[in-house]
Amino acid sequence: MKNFLKSLYLLLILCGFSVVSFAQVQSGLISLDDIYKNFTFYPGSTDNLRSMNDGLYYTTLEEGKSIVRWDYGTGEKVDVVYTLDNPAIKNINDYEFSADEKKILISTAKERLFRRSFKAEYYVYSLEKKVLAPLSTKGKQQLATFSPDGKKVAFVRDNNLFITDIENGNETRITSDGEVNKIINGSTDWVYEEEFGFSKGFVWSPDSKKIGFYRFDESGVKEFSLTMYKNLYPEENKFKYPKAGEANSLVTIHSFNLVTGSTVKMDIGDETDQYIGRIIWSKDPEKLGILRLNRLQNVLEVLHADASTGKSEVVFKEENKKYINEPTDNTLTYLPDGQNFIIQSERNGWLHFYLYNFIKREIKPITSGDFDICGFKGFDSKTNSLYYLSHEQGATKQDVYSIRTDGSKKLRISTEEGWSDAEFSSSFKYYILDHSSFDAPSKYILYSSGGKIIRVLEENSELKAKMKEFNFVKHEFISIPAGENLNLNAWIMKPADFNPDKKYPLFMYVYGGPQSQSVTDAFSFSDSWHQMLVQKGYIVVCVDGRGTDGRGEEFRKSTYLQLGKYETQDQIAAASWFGKQSYIDASRIGIFGWSYGGYMSLLCLFKGADVFKMAISVAPVTNWRYYDSVYTERFMRKPQDNASGYDDNSPINHVQKMKGKLLLVHGMADDNVHFQNSVELVQKLIENNKQFDMQFYPNRNHGIYGGNSTIHLYTKMTDFIEENL
Repeated sequence: MKNFLKSLYLLLILCGFSVVSFAQVQSGLISLDDIYKNFTFYPGSTDNLRSMNDGLYYTTLEEGKSIVRWDYGTGEKVDVVYTLDNPAIKNINDYEFSADEKKILISTAKERLFRRSFKAEYYVYSLEKKVLAPLSTKGKQQLATFSPDGKKVAFVRDNNLFITDIENGNETRITSDGEVNKIINGSTDWVYEEEFGFSKGFVWSPDSKKIGFYRFDESGVKEFSLTMYKNLYPEENKFKYPKAGEANSLVTIHSFNLVTGSTVKMDIGDETDQYIGRIIWSKDPEKLGILRLNRLQNVLEVLHADASTGKSEVVFKEENKKYINEPTDNTLTYLPDGQNFIIQSERNGWLHFYLYNFIKREIKPITSGDFDICGFKGFDSKTNSLYYLSHEQGATKQDVYSIRTDGSKKLRISTEEGWSDAEFSSSFKYYILDHSSFDAPSKYILYSSGGKIIRVLEENSELKAKMKEFNFVKHEFISIPAGENLNLNAWIMKPADFNPDKKYPLFMYVYGGPQSQSVTDAFSFSDSWHQMLVQKGYIVVCVDGRGTDGRGEEFRKSTYLQLGKYETQDQIAAASWFGKQSYIDASRIGIFGWSYGGYMSLLCLFKGADVFKMAISVAPVTNWRYYDSVYTERFMRKPQDNASGYDDNSPINHVQKMKGKLLLVHGMADDNVHFQNSVELVQKLIENNKQFDMQFYPNRNHGIYGGNSTIHLYTKMTDFIEENL
């Protein structure tokens, strides 16, 4: 849930919208068409760039038709690696090189399933033979991936795992018991995909002789139905969704041996009510790393399993009084020496990198200090250096650093104030630094490893000119007192002609979920709408309350077992503080949020009934008992063990306190936060004779995008604000 809004606007582009040239507009006046139809304020990027093995060249996909190779150093086009010439393929959705870069795996005709998962038609192109061949002719595939030696491709179809031999085209079925809503092989179930952030449930061994894979038995998980209104009779889309306190899938891990054709089950312990957050092949082709979490998610163990026998041992264990952050692809990184891995831990109260020797069972800090690291960017074995992202300059800032695994030679690579990220070439000879600030869109600059600027790839000069033309106002970062020894990070946007002697209505944007951040010194396309509201005479603010990221474990986990309680108190306290400022009309304070932010806006309207005049709640959780097991229990434990934590902080139980105006919005095909949440809330509103406005979107998911949905929604929300604030 926590990364939803960060990816929403990119999804608008990927799922049917096209970015057009800057439209001719009336200078200085922002319209919804500018934002959501013409995408006038959408920044350019270099996301399309892929580094090649030698680190001297990169490739890009041009107009979905050609894969082009470029020279890092000169910026010149070297050649066209492949041009689509098959009339059966309309365009290339994505591509992947084999490890030896002699073959290309191409995907087309993507069909989205859930947030990350999709099925597609895959083709393999041989650069030596100049031949394009379908990976399979027996139906669309999922998750197709080259073996390390480039001779085979593994993929999932109909919940089973397959391997295609590229040389002869033979297709081998690895599993045969896959069945919809029952057994999944090689992929993940819905809740793993959503909350652990991955859908590929298999990994190749380094020698290409084995595949480790997940098997999910969903038989005991209850089904949820989504109604799709497309035909004369609506269709029911049923899928397994474990709600808080309910049964999860039974997960087992297996290893398939391509030489012997045998499958071995890995020993992951006798407990079945647990999570396997990742499987990662170590540098040893016989040793499969398995990240195991207990159901409460406060004990993380790393197991090493023998891929041939299945026998395993625990080589690392960490416990936490509250919870351990969910595993990601970068939680653990094996080093080439075969005896160490880098792991992230909060053992000293801040999130840092540690070097762990799993032979000697010794752990040493790599980074340290009163700040959180916030991303892993790569490991250069030649210099023994780790590249990473950090909040060392402050919670609202992000910078790129490098450091040796012994903690020496730390270097701040990004030097400008704001929000920086970087992508490194495979050789680490070059890197592209992405830097933005709240009031300046990203600029992408190519550097050599020594920090020398090679050239500017994207400066977003045209967007900067448009921002100036449309009179974008500056953001101010401020600190809000919200109680004894508690100050909250916030930003504020005031009208260009701001008069401190005038009273302005206040519009608050909130997300506020655990481990999230909204108050960051980074450019965001979503702020275009806030700029439009500022032009209409509103002051717009955002406050990161307790539970948000970047300020250490104590602040981040202060909402444990009581989601919504302290976050709501902080938003109400912030609104009250603003209401006491001479330039704010305390009788005209509104709040808006989406997903967890929708949940927050409801609680603020209900619990802060004397503070908030109106609220807009989009796709909200209204009762934590309705949400999924992994996310909810991580922060709340099971409802059976924490009934008051669930019920005291669910908006559905505070409806009677409502005084202000409410706009409730939901996609009726939301697979994440189900439409049920809003339906049950509406029932409570009716029972308590509370009037409200509601907008629902048939066949739309959690993002409510596609067709005319986005501009329709923002038109409704803008009108509601102007009418009620």
